[in-house]
Amino acid sequence: MLQIDLYKNKNQEARNFGKVYGRVDNKEPIDLNGLAKHIALHGSPYTRDVIGGVLTRAADCVKELALDGQPVKFGDLCIFKCTVVSKPAVSVEKFDLAEHISKVRLTCRPTGEMNAKKLTQEASFEYTTMAQKLKAGEATLSSEKGKYLESGE
Repeated sequence: MLQIDLYKNKNQEARNFGKVYGRVDNKEPIDLNGLAKHIALHGSPYTRDVIGGVLTRAADCVKELALDGQPVKFGDLCIFKCTVVSKPAVSVEKFDLAEHISKVRLTCRPTGEMNAKKLTQEASFEYTTMAQKLKAGEATLSSEKGKYLESGE
């Protein structure tokens, strides 16, 4: 179940300034050991330690391959690959790798069963506790991101 929180667009220059949007209130991420423990709970014949070792090696290898320009398709989950942020140069001759490549990013593009249409079909939603209070008029959005004012404050 995805917990949905509410926020107001406070960018005065935005076309949708003042409009209210929903966003997922994500929990704290689990690490590879937590994922290994979760996998082990699904009846795996392998122990959490073995699964954790395989996941750790997989993460290391995805990084190594991506940094070598080799995208990695991770089943029907996603494709990992590196992209760069590049500053413009006035000409081919003036383009310098050290000067014009400012960042390398590891991206993850959903594939197969993880595409947006299928995820949307499978997702279920509910409001966070604070969003429920907002809907009931028991709280209002404050000017600070993610902050609310309880009624009576």
